[in-house]
Amino acid sequence: MRPPKPAAFLLASTTAAAALSLAGCASDAGSGGLPAGPAVQAAAAGDPPSIVPAATSSAVPAPAGMVTYTFPDGRLSFAYPEGWHVEHEQVLVSPPVETVTVHDAAGKGRVNIYYSEVGDATGGPATRFVLETDPVPGLLGRSVPTPHSSFYVDHVDGGVQYRMGLTPGLPVAPDGKVQYGLIMLGPRMLTADVLFTGAPFANDEEARAWYWGSEGQTLKALLMSFTYC
Repeated sequence: MRPPKPAAFLLASTTAAAALSLAGCASDAGSGGLPAGPAVQAAAAGDPPSIVPAATSSAVPAPAGMVTYTFPDGRLSFAYPEGWHVEHEQVLVSPPVETVTVHDAAGKGRVNIYYSEVGDATGGPATRFVLETDPVPGLLGRSVPTPHSSFYVDHVDGGVQYRMGLTPGLPVAPDGKVQYGLIMLGPRMLTADVLFTGAPFANDEEARAWYWGSEGQTLKALLMSFTYC
């Protein structure tokens, strides 16, 4: 059973992200991405068919208590807590390769984001247990399968790795196969991963307690705030 109530601004973030997917972003003409037109059915198993209305505005309001960052191409945005800061690096101009590190108020790197036309997904054999996963409202209909904000643990070669970030669809397929890959947004690829150092949790119970606490929910709010025009 889930804990009673997540952090208040997480709810504001999720609500705002859902509103953004309805209010829309700038027109997708010439983007190479999925259009914001009639019916777009998410391909991830278990996702219900979803209607994405035509875009009407390029405005991207930040959820309460959070600040919006938009990449230079004007298409990909996310929100982060006030008092935190973003470090952007244009690694290559052509083809575009960009990275962002989101730092907390103490200057500690909390999330790494990779946004590029160049990418390579890697993965090996692992046993994965999903602790929590939720579809990102602002990316609904923008990528197939629907990107999720996911928190899970991989058991690899006797080691345990806790991971949290965006996943291309569900982190584990309905047939039990561990999913690897990059999120495709128009001509670009996206990854967003929470930074963990060392062995952050002693066990899954401790990991879940952290996730439903203020720190975990703050990071989830950031991941759930992603939008793409």
